[in-house]
Amino acid sequence: MVGKQMCLSRLWIGCVIVPALLVCGPTLAQQPAAPLPADAAGTQGPGLVPAGDASQMNVNAGEANAASAGAHPLEPALELAAKGLASLQATIQDYSCTMVKRERIDGKLGEHQYMFAKVRRAPFSVYLYFLGPEDVKGQEVIYVDGKNDNNMLAHAGSGVRAMVGTVSLKPQSMLAMTGNRYPITEFGVERLAERLVEVAEHDKQFGECEVNFFPNAKVNGRICTCVQVVHPVPRRNFRFHLARVFIDDELLIPIRYEAYDWPHEAGGQPVLMEEYTYMNVKTNQGFTDADFDPANPSYKFGGKK
Repeated sequence: MVGKQMCLSRLWIGCVIVPALLVCGPTLAQQPAAPLPADAAGTQGPGLVPAGDASQMNVNAGEANAASAGAHPLEPALELAAKGLASLQATIQDYSCTMVKRERIDGKLGEHQYMFAKVRRAPFSVYLYFLGPEDVKGQEVIYVDGKNDNNMLAHAGSGVRAMVGTVSLKPQSMLAMTGNRYPITEFGVERLAERLVEVAEHDKQFGECEVNFFPNAKVNGRICTCVQVVHPVPRRNFRFHLARVFIDDELLIPIRYEAYDWPHEAGGQPVLMEEYTYMNVKTNQGFTDADFDPANPSYKFGGKK
């Protein structure tokens, strides 16, 4: 079993959602390896101004402690994130999407990974089909809260690793986390929205925070409000130097997030740590248990090993 798990240590979790896939459980032949559109990021490059209208609410808290400076510049962003989270929890029961991720692991920035995903809120359930790059294409992952001993089920798409079959892994185990910043239990726009609220609540305890709103930014053709937060000076209190979240104006959910570390040298470009883009989000598809069942005939899990 250990040998089989080692073969799958690279399995997981760059998620990208792809258009025109059947919600009821697309067959493998229906899974295109669609490239990320040129405007999907909605930005002009690391550390530069996002595409969109002129900045609004450009506020700098300076070095004063937030407690003595009145309203913190993060308050409007926190209010927007909290409003979106409440709306999501009240109105969205499930969704499909194409997710693209890129992460820096142990100092090395990985390739973009692409996945088709189905997500259900209750019980929290995730199905992933990897679209690319080629070395991960065809991999599938399923996780359902409270099922399969709370493990994720996964299998490789091709090659020697595919001969291993389906394996069961603890989401936060060393093997499951290889090449990933977060476990599958953290996947999706709801958890991203929750994390944004958590970070804003934490950071508003401190000063040294610049907040800009950029209306009419675009992510894969969707009109968004981009909220950009900058901590100019490296502090142990802060998790990032620059972060941007793109909130879909219609759906009120975050569909792109990017975070950068401080430049390695004065005048240098911010260093990308992580970026996640959710494209072609289709809400309330009416997913059932079958959409998160490894026995679904549209999937290729086979028997659990």
